[in-house]
Amino acid sequence: MLRIPWTAKKTNERVLNEANKRRSLVRTIRKRQATFLGRVMRRGRLEHLVTTGKFEGKRSRARQREKIMDGLATWLGPGKVSDILAAVKDRDLWRDMIANAYKQGT
Repeated sequence: MLRIPWTAKKTNERVLNEANKRRSLVRTIRKRQATFLGRVMRRGRLEHLVTTGKFEGKRSRARQREKIMDGLATWLGPGKVSDILAAVKDRDLWRDMIANAYKQGT
């Protein structure tokens, strides 16, 4: 970005501040997850069952993985997962929610 040599010993945060940039990878990932979730939930097939975590069988004995829904619930703001699933049905509302969360940078 700024052609800083590696011998300058600057941290990534300092370089980003000098370039007036912000980290955006996590926001981009969450935005893509949210758009994928909206598409899947409106379709209502097998992917719906997997993303909501409602499928039969035993749970693993290891540490539970974070579900996509849990991550999106924290990213989209305070609210329940059931509220988010209800908002997915209204495409305009869903797009607005994603756009607002992306602008806030949470």
